Amino acid sequence: METLEATSALQSRLSSLSVSSFPGITSKQGEDRPLDSLQSTDLSQSCCVGDPNMDGASDASGSRESIAIHFLIANLIVSDVHSSLSPSKAQLPLLNPPATWTSATIKELKTMLRTEKDSVVTVYRGDIMTVHVPTVPESKRVCWEFATDGYDIGFGVYFDCTPVTSRNITVHISESSDDEDEEEEVEGPVSSGDVEKGSKILNNSNLGEILPVYRQDSHLLVHGGSHDFPGEGTYLLKFDNSYSLWRNKTLYYRVYYSA
Repeated sequence: METLEATSALQSRLSSLSVSSFPGITSKQGEDRPLDSLQSTDLSQSCCVGDPNMDGASDASGSRESIAIHFLIANLIVSDVHSSLSPSKAQLPLLNPPATWTSATIKELKTMLRTEKDSVVTVYRGDIMTVHVPTVPESKRVCWEFATDGYDIGFGVYFDCTPVTSRNITVHISESSDDEDEEEEVEGPVSSGDVEKGSKILNNSNLGEILPVYRQDSHLLVHGGSHDFPGEGTYLLKFDNSYSLWRNKTLYYRVYYSA
């Protein structure tokens, strides 16, 4: 229905156009009779239409002008119809890199977080825990700190520019869908190029990557960071244990706002 209405409106608009409306195209025919409005777009017929009172050069010129006009009309129809049917998408803002840091005060952080509700959780083998943190008007940035017991964990930060509908910080647990690609966790130094499966969430066009998911040695150091709000939206802090087939990870974390 929308396509028919858009095409009908465009035809009505084009019927009022003359040859002189298009830059670089002039014709004596336009002074004597109006342009037929979308009655035929058969270019083979256009090439054969001529004025018996005009010489061969004028007839060829008129045919070329008719072909050019048909092409312009066809392009305008396609462009306007596509524009009317294209769904609107949220504009992804410019995402600057986060500020990140590490600290050796891992025992102190764990002791403090053990006294806070929901700050110590278990991320089970094969699972990804995502903390959704909406932006709030009274603050300018989001901050995070985390550590683990015994083994490393993947971590990444993303931003969803969809308008915020709730100010509550929520936690979501998901299982990895890449079972065939998973490998058993290997102990030892963590490679800086060891990107985990969490980066595949970028299929969402409203989602931007701030920090890709990398395995962090959070069992040795506190990992922290912050990011200035790029606009309204929701941060996704991903704690990724999908690469581990055998080990659950005890995670100590906190997320807070800063002015």
